[in-house]
Amino acid sequence: MKSITIKGSKRESVGKVATKALRNADKVPCVLYGRETPLHFSANELDFSKLVYTPNAHTVVLDIEGGQKINAILQDIQFHPVSDKILHVDFYQLSDDKEVNMEIPVTITGSAPGVMFQGGTLVISKRKLKIRALPQNLPDFITVDISTLKLGNKILTSDLEAEAFTVLHPDNTVICKIRTSRASMSVTVEAEESTEEGEAPSEEESTSEE
Repeated sequence: MKSITIKGSKRESVGKVATKALRNADKVPCVLYGRETPLHFSANELDFSKLVYTPNAHTVVLDIEGGQKINAILQDIQFHPVSDKILHVDFYQLSDDKEVNMEIPVTITGSAPGVMFQGGTLVISKRKLKIRALPQNLPDFITVDISTLKLGNKILTSDLEAEAFTVLHPDNTVICKIRTSRASMSVTVEAEESTEEGEAPSEEESTSEE
């Protein structure tokens, strides 16, 4: 999985006054967990753009002043309810022998017969899936092949081949499905109406006409 580097500075004070001063300077207060003692630091808000405002999943290299570099993942983020400015970020330190939980984007591949030939519509219910894996087994994305899906078919989390990680959703969670579109339904109704209008007259109707 690709990594994004974020440069940070250790925080000497973690009180409300110091936190407000950081935010006024366009810096984000951060905490790194997953170690004996949490590490409090700050980073420039602009440095989070490639990590937060993207559909892709990334690990993080925290480059803390003094030459300390730490591999981590984004654990939680808080936004201002009005301005959407980043208020606080929590990270979790990675260890090669310890599994972590992370949301991974879903990538759809293939062309579904239910869409191409049966007039169905592809509905994607899960664009990200939460998984648990060792850091070295974290995938960039989870591929879902829809090339065999017909009208009414669906793909569940239980259908995924996930040997290197564990999917943290119930087995019956729907990832995507092919449903009947309104257009195809209207075509079916019109076809039925045409058949009714074109029915051959009954024997009684034929006799009365003669």
